[in-house]
Amino acid sequence: LENGRGVDKNEAEAVEWYRKAAEKNHAVAQCNLGIMLEDGSAVDKNETEAVEWYGKAAKKNNASAQFHLGVMLENGRGVDKNEAEAVEWYRKA
Repeated sequence: LENGRGVDKNEAEAVEWYRKAAEKNHAVAQCNLGIMLEDGSAVDKNETEAVEWYGKAAKKNNASAQFHLGVMLENGRGVDKNEAEAVEWYRKA
């Protein structure tokens, strides 16, 4: 739904499905929901909530989430800037 592969593109519906799966602790969905929230794709932009979802997925060893969390920490987006912690997440990714 997010990219329109095999179905009509519908980012709003993709966010709904990502959220449902993320709430059931699906790491990829948590990361993808974070991306949608960070970008403001089909939802109100919310970098703080994006960091929360990245953090949940990162703790499950999702490399993409670990990278995105590092970016947010490095730049102080949605969270207090913390370059040392950002480096830790980059290394894990």
